[in-house]
Amino acid sequence: MSFAKNQMVYNDYSWSTKYTNDDPKITGEPDSTLLNRTEGWEILYFINKCGEKWNWSGNSTESYRKLEKAIRTKVPSDIRSQIKIKEWIEANHQSFWSTL
Repeated sequence: MSFAKNQMVYNDYSWSTKYTNDDPKITGEPDSTLLNRTEGWEILYFINKCGEKWNWSGNSTESYRKLEKAIRTKVPSDIRSQIKIKEWIEANHQSFWSTL
C-alpha cells in the first residue's frame, strides 16, 4: 500500500515540487537531504519511503496519517534532514505513537 495525496491529514501544503523517476538527486532512500515540511510532494514521498522501509505493505491508511502527524507535530523543528527525521521517529515513536 502507498499513501496518496488525497489521504493526507493536512491540506495546507505547497505542491510546487514535482519528482520524476529519472531525477539524479533522488536516491530512493531517506538521506541527508533536507525535508521541506511544507512541500506536499516531499512529505508524501518521504512518508511512502518510510512505510516501505518499515514494511508497512499491509498497514492501514491510519499508520501513514500518524506518520504525517508525527512529522508535523512531534519531530523537533531543528531536525531537518530526511535521515535524521526518520532516525528520530524510530528512536522516539513509542513515547507518542498511541497519542496521534
